[in-house]
Amino acid sequence: METPSKPDDHLSHLLVTQLEVPWHRSLIQSVTELIHPPKLPPLEVTSKPVPVKDIWGLYGRQKKSFLMSTGLQAAIVAMLFTLGATKPGREAVVKAVTLFMPVDTAPEITPKKPTVDVGGGGGDRSPLPASFGKLPKAALRQFTPPEAVYNNLNPKLAMEPSIIAPPDMALPQVDSDHYGDPFSKSGILSNGTGPGGGIGSGDTGGVGRGHGPGAGPGDGGFGVGSSRPGDNVTKPELVRKAEPEYSEEARRAKYSGTVVLYIEVDVTGHATNIRVQRSLGMGLDEKAVEAVKKWLFVPGKQNGKAVAVPATVEVNFRLL
Repeated sequence: METPSKPDDHLSHLLVTQLEVPWHRSLIQSVTELIHPPKLPPLEVTSKPVPVKDIWGLYGRQKKSFLMSTGLQAAIVAMLFTLGATKPGREAVVKAVTLFMPVDTAPEITPKKPTVDVGGGGGDRSPLPASFGKLPKAALRQFTPPEAVYNNLNPKLAMEPSIIAPPDMALPQVDSDHYGDPFSKSGILSNGTGPGGGIGSGDTGGVGRGHGPGAGPGDGGFGVGSSRPGDNVTKPELVRKAEPEYSEEARRAKYSGTVVLYIEVDVTGHATNIRVQRSLGMGLDEKAVEAVKKWLFVPGKQNGKAVAVPATVEVNFRLL
């Protein structure tokens, strides 16, 4: 007679007793393998790689496809530019895009009107003060200074006198038939006591008591590119002088006198922009200009740098 079995006995038959390892032995074995891992035999690969054709290689590279793709893209771009250049295209762009005009929030600045110094003066060393009269026309360059009393009645080249000032500048207007100083009270015709041509008690071919070929008090009227002596500007110094030659006409007439020239000494020390301010005639004016062109100066300097400086020179003609 068999002994009846317990209900859990059949489960004991599912476990393999040889595989059961105590937990402490399993822990020691895991630590040992971690420190000294066991060497495994080399892996034997029994499979071999099989070459597979590239997926893109199935179609190949055809020049025809490349050219068609490039041409299609170029055609699309050209069509877009063509549509944008037409009037309907531009109107469509304007309707589709809202334009915003930037607003300038900076305050409006009114430029200051530059001041112009047009001082001038002159004369021919007359004992009488300059006479009352009108001013000549204003110009940016002066070729002939004004005169109330003409010393040369037969010039070879007659030119209208002028003073250097902006042509649009408002000048004093007086009722007179001859040139003179509009602020003078003298009615006797005279060029004035100043040197260098012109009218007044100043110098350098202008009108008034100033300095320069302009009009009125002050220094100026010399245009752009030259500086007046003073204000840290030194005067040019003559270092080489050529004596003028006599013209045959003046020699036969035994004519003598002094020609006054306005010049600008440039940074190289040579006379430029030469103008006759007091003429003698008989070809002596031209001879004076020829001589002065040969003169050499030490140029004027401003803050140690050579600058163009205006000057008035006298060329004497004397027969021995």
